[in-house]
Amino acid sequence: MKLYVGTRKGLFVVGARGIGKPHFLGDPVSMVLPDRDGTLYAALNLGHFGVKLRRSDDGGKSWQEVSAPEYPPQPADSADKTPWKLVQLWSLETDGQRLWAGTIPGGLFTSEDRGERWALVRSLWDRPERLEWSGGGYDHAGVHSIAIDPKEPKRITVAVSTGGAWQTRDGGRSWSICAQGMYAEYMPPAQKFEQNAQDVHRLVLCPARPDVMWAQHHNGVFRSTDGAGSWQEVTAITPSKFGFAVAVHPKDPDLAWFVPAIKDECRVPVDAKLAVARTRDGGRTFQVLRKGLPRAPAYDLVYRHCLDVDRTGKRVAFGSTTGGLWLSENQGDSWRCLSTQLPPIHCVRFG
Repeated sequence: MKLYVGTRKGLFVVGARGIGKPHFLGDPVSMVLPDRDGTLYAALNLGHFGVKLRRSDDGGKSWQEVSAPEYPPQPADSADKTPWKLVQLWSLETDGQRLWAGTIPGGLFTSEDRGERWALVRSLWDRPERLEWSGGGYDHAGVHSIAIDPKEPKRITVAVSTGGAWQTRDGGRSWSICAQGMYAEYMPPAQKFEQNAQDVHRLVLCPARPDVMWAQHHNGVFRSTDGAGSWQEVTAITPSKFGFAVAVHPKDPDLAWFVPAIKDECRVPVDAKLAVARTRDGGRTFQVLRKGLPRAPAYDLVYRHCLDVDRTGKRVAFGSTTGGLWLSENQGDSWRCLSTQLPPIHCVRFG
């Protein structure tokens, strides 16, 4: 098992001997991708020095810089108030042939040469609806979730905070919005169900049953069983419906995990009791899992990319804003603390 943990102060790798020496110590790592061919990618957000992308072909022994996505010049007559400049590389995925990157602002990029060159997916960027997107926690909207259908790689669903969910069935040549059934409590009543106004925090699909998708929304949990054609709210989740992260079992579409919290301004665990919510029956019922997690008061918040399940579906891991990292080897029945002293955690991914 290898677990990659991107933090505010570097990339940490958990192996059989525990947590190894950090890579990029002191640098914020916003995303990491262990590719199917063994390649590792790490996105760094270096502030004044900009966004950087590193690639390793030897398991992290050495790294080389490759190109980060770059926006074209903004037309002088553009009415777009969003700056055409990369602020953060927020998501990285692969379809086995190409890399896909979601960014802040809300652009989607693709690379066919392992990150040497990137192309902005103009078919999504040029949609007129994008001008209505807004920042959900950041100054500008961002693409944080890229769900690629492993059985039909040209079908890709992305989620935007805040801009709903969008899907292509032709590898990115065309897009349609797919947030039907979601609702936004923060919008005026007449705009509550407007698809382009939905603040999806995280969206994932079940690799074995890619028509089944789960979404942690700003004000609830939603599930789709028709490939994002429609969404149904999951109301049974407890102790709350707010959160950022969701993970789904790779083979069982009914088995999913969440880390609920209090919204909106507070954003801490309910009753200061850190817990994972798990459903085994597609959201009809939930178990609140706390065995091995810290006792109250605990104020760990789990960001959208900080919960992951491995390829076997047995191991689940999550990390928090206060540097806590936990691992379960029995699907969440019990948890083992790997560290409470890491920097704030941005992403957690099994390799």
